[in-house]
Amino acid sequence: MMRFIITCLVIALSVYVAYHGLEYDHGFIRLTTRSPGNRTGVKAPEKSPFDDNDDLMTWYMEEDSDHQSYSLHYDFYQDSCPTAERIITIGIREVYAANPSVAPSLIRLLFHDCFIEGCDASVLLDADESLTSEKEASPNQSLKGFDVIESIKFELEKVCPGVVSCADVLVLAAREAVLMAGGPFYPLETGRRDSVVAFKEIAERELPSPQASISVILARFGTRGFNERETVSLFGAHSIGITHCTFFEDRLYNFSGTGKPDPDLDQGFQQELKTKCPYSASAPSPSTGVGPSIPASDYGGVSSAGGSDGVVDLSYNNEGGEMNFGTRYYRRLMQKKGLMYADQQLTGREETEMWVRAYASDTPLFRRDFAMSMMKLSNYHVLTGPLGQVRTTCSKEICVTQLNSLVPK
Repeated sequence: MMRFIITCLVIALSVYVAYHGLEYDHGFIRLTTRSPGNRTGVKAPEKSPFDDNDDLMTWYMEEDSDHQSYSLHYDFYQDSCPTAERIITIGIREVYAANPSVAPSLIRLLFHDCFIEGCDASVLLDADESLTSEKEASPNQSLKGFDVIESIKFELEKVCPGVVSCADVLVLAAREAVLMAGGPFYPLETGRRDSVVAFKEIAERELPSPQASISVILARFGTRGFNERETVSLFGAHSIGITHCTFFEDRLYNFSGTGKPDPDLDQGFQQELKTKCPYSASAPSPSTGVGPSIPASDYGGVSSAGGSDGVVDLSYNNEGGEMNFGTRYYRRLMQKKGLMYADQQLTGREETEMWVRAYASDTPLFRRDFAMSMMKLSNYHVLTGPLGQVRTTCSKEICVTQLNSLVPK
């Protein structure tokens, strides 16, 4: 009789655990209740990785309940597609060797995906009869790199059909792009799933423009769990890529409607920029909000004025070499040589200026902080398990009929 009672208790406990789950909390195992309403089915970490631990790997491997609640993990494709990461790495390196501008393009593409409803590859979707595309949102119209992601996905499908998600391809491709451009390596877990919907209206509204004020910048990043230090570190991506004159020429000729240059812009730098960006009567004001988002490092394509205009190299001919990825940007901000209005705004508040100053003088600190912020961005609001799909083509969702055809009979 006692054995029967014990057996029943074990079964009941197993059912409870299966439904509610377990958490590992500083050496103790406890029963939990799953949090409803979150895309991943779990609560996202609220604590910044900078707060308590200065070691990158120690923080990332820390076995706290928030981290363990994710279903992402290392070598997710070890059994299902063991060559996945190698295929992505080789693909990016080959493209970069032929065209280094792919690096800032992919970093920007990652940011535009993750910042809007999480890292779910929704930015890659084309419009169809049932879907409006994020590509149509004004900040996204100059995005590049879609063909690179699609090409790598095509190679993966030949080896492991229907296995590797486009969301994972994008985060891993962006990491390799950072590395190729001279930035730091950072570890990434995999297992993301792809969204079946896109968020054009949210992208239109939430991606901060190059003319955004510091208050808007901090508010947009803050609602996504990024503090001032993390936000400033992500802006270091502005040390590579290009931008068009139309996104900052108001600072040269008609700042805030005054008919004069921005007083916060170094005068020598003003004259240098004016030779590349002659006066245009269509120069936008900082309040228009027109243009690409930040932080982004590849403001390519057609200008908001409707035509081509002058281009400025954000690396300033790779100033200081590749090991100055990031730090050259902060040094120029300290010299009042920030190109975008939003860039120079980082020196306008003590809580952000202190990190600009720190990164300008401490390259290892920036590289560590940038790596951790990119890890956090890459893990933001991901879809996992049954909450998404694995597209076979990154620009097209898999419809229900297609999904049914993939299920073994």
